[in-house]
Amino acid sequence: MAAMPVHSQQPGPNDTIRVSGVFIDGQSYPYIFLDEVPVTATIIDAAERARLNKLRNDVYTVYSYALTAGEVFKKVSADLEKIDDRRARKKYLKSMDKQLDAAFKQPLKNLSIDQGHVLISLINRQTGDNCYNVIKELKGGLSAMMWQGVGVFFNNNLTRAYEPNGRDKDIENIARDLEASASYKYQLYLQGELMKKISKR
Repeated sequence: MAAMPVHSQQPGPNDTIRVSGVFIDGQSYPYIFLDEVPVTATIIDAAERARLNKLRNDVYTVYSYALTAGEVFKKVSADLEKIDDRRARKKYLKSMDKQLDAAFKQPLKNLSIDQGHVLISLINRQTGDNCYNVIKELKGGLSAMMWQGVGVFFNNNLTRAYEPNGRDKDIENIARDLEASASYKYQLYLQGELMKKISKR
């Protein structure tokens, strides 16, 4: 069927738009297929909105630390592959440990418990490994066991896997939104400043 304009002084190439149609009780009606629109959000109440806003703030607060942890972990892993001597590896890790403590100890002490939980999840996301293994690689097994004890005390298991489609879904969604926004450049800037502090030690 063709839908014709009601008012037209001079017919043009776009005056007639051909569409599918259906006949109901002798009357014809245009029938147009629309693209599927997935529903990605639902109306949330004030309490849930407040929770998500707080979580978003926590993610933005600690994201640069997670980026830096991922970069440091990648660097340390690459450096250790080039060091065969056990004593030299121990010396290198001790030096790196001092650098990390000097750059991170004070800022991380100022984080809330909730922000610490988010940071652990984001480090897991960034490195592809749980925090226990990351600490074990950087600081040794004994230190990892100690930090695991601290994590359990604060209701956080350092060996827990990151679950972007499960319990960490909200963190994952916020992180993706951040990475797709202009704020991501600022997070990369913060990461660069943190890496400078580490390299100066």
